[in-house]
Amino acid sequence: LPPMVTGSQPIDDGNFIFDAQQRVEFLAKEPCAEGFLRPYIGSREHLHRSDRWILALQEARPTEIQLMPEVVSRLRAVRQYRRQSQRASTLAIAEDPWKYNVEVLPTAPFLVIPQVTSERRQYVPIGWAQPPAIPSSLVCVIENASNQLFGLLTSAMHMTWLRHVGGRLKSDYRYSIGLVYNTFPAPPCGVAGLASLELPARAVLDARSEFGDATLADLYNPDSMPANLRSAHRDLDRAVDRLYRKKPFGSDRERFQHLLTIYGMCIALIPAAISRTGRKRSKLGIK
Repeated sequence: LPPMVTGSQPIDDGNFIFDAQQRVEFLAKEPCAEGFLRPYIGSREHLHRSDRWILALQEARPTEIQLMPEVVSRLRAVRQYRRQSQRASTLAIAEDPWKYNVEVLPTAPFLVIPQVTSERRQYVPIGWAQPPAIPSSLVCVIENASNQLFGLLTSAMHMTWLRHVGGRLKSDYRYSIGLVYNTFPAPPCGVAGLASLELPARAVLDARSEFGDATLADLYNPDSMPANLRSAHRDLDRAVDRLYRKKPFGSDRERFQHLLTIYGMCIALIPAAISRTGRKRSKLGIK
């Protein structure tokens, strides 16, 4: 599967981030900065469509920055804040305050997975975002993802894995790259075999689009989830299940047991793979 990353982490002491009202007030003082303010998507913005913005100066020219005194003031505040840090990674960018500690600046539509989601939801509300939006460190991101991958990750199979191996924030599910995504046993068919998920994945997206005024939080609330969306998910679940085996799964417990079997087989292959790599390196004279 393609790599998943965590979104941007500015380490700015709040100087680059604005809610809707703060954005209006800032642009009243610094109208030239409008082109450098980009939508900033965390879990809340993704699920509830609330507005948040971040100052992104990575492409700004020095002459442009000097014409924006309010921006210069914020850059100085960020520099001073970072200089007081004890983290090496923060100190390393202190003198370049326009840089983020972690920069994820997608140039194409990207898949957004909220890191925390309610335990009441049957599915994690995974969705799409596109530039100029910038993802925050509260979401996980896959750039250049396909509808087929979206279908695999928003299935009952993947949700079963999350429920059993993922972390928790109080009682809510906590999605993580290392613990959930990187360990998830992909179907034996491989990435090429995911083609059969294209239509059922599109059906889920189409069912969502019928409720343009609803947020993802509304659509995936078990008390208000539309019947057609629930039906589309069930069709997608069956399509994903068939990638793992022909016999239908009778429960999530049965799905998890099947995934564990595949995971165990993968783990068993690791020592042999390490051994082969070691022998190959030895023949090449590599230590």
